[in-house]
Amino acid sequence: MADWNAGQYLKFEDERTLPSVDLLRRVPLSNPQHCVDIGCGPGNSTELLTSRFQSAQVRGVDSSPGMLAKARERLPGVTFEEADLVTWRPTERFDLIFANAVLQWIPGHQDLLTRLVSFLKVGGFLAVQMPNNRNEPSHSLMRQVADEGPWVEKLASALDAKGKVGSFEDYYAWLQQAGCAVDIWQTTYVHPLDGAGAIVEWLKSTGLRPYLDRLSPDEQAEYVDRYRARIAEAYPAQADGKVLLRFPRLFFVAQRLR
Repeated sequence: MADWNAGQYLKFEDERTLPSVDLLRRVPLSNPQHCVDIGCGPGNSTELLTSRFQSAQVRGVDSSPGMLAKARERLPGVTFEEADLVTWRPTERFDLIFANAVLQWIPGHQDLLTRLVSFLKVGGFLAVQMPNNRNEPSHSLMRQVADEGPWVEKLASALDAKGKVGSFEDYYAWLQQAGCAVDIWQTTYVHPLDGAGAIVEWLKSTGLRPYLDRLSPDEQAEYVDRYRARIAEAYPAQADGKVLLRFPRLFFVAQRLR
């Protein structure tokens, strides 16, 4: 896919940062030495780590040059590294690996989690949040529009760009097998937004990217027009004119025991 658009992503910074806040609250660490924010994006989640763990060495890792440029502007005193998390192999071990809204882009979660746990110190924590909204209208309508237009062949592989989010039972079992104690939960956030167009703008920087990146500019415009019309039907306006975007997110905090 093309590089991430940090400006588009940050249009909804407050809403995107809230799950990071909730995830970090569930991490029972007091004085860690080494923390890493993988898939750090523009640094909004990294900033939470630096604020809470002021004596720790905190670093950020992301594959997007555009996102890392924003992160470095935001936190000039933090080290940020460009790396593909599929092949990332740090030499040090961490007290905390923080992964907010990134692992859903990577396939093979059982092997991935085993590898990430191996980068923890014994007693360290892996804290993860992933969108779990595949069955929400916002995402099922993406697939419907992809299947009904002149772009069917181009978009046949769009879903391959994302990993599959598993079940509670999957993550609990995989993390236990990796030697961890596991705290797992799901929260559905409800975001009041300014109409169907705002939902589309939100998703342009995330869920829609595998579709739009495969289309020409004219096709992108037609796809977005069709998708926006479907979204307007699926998310009716409330009395105050807002539409309510439901956004389920899966969380877990795993502590390495051995």
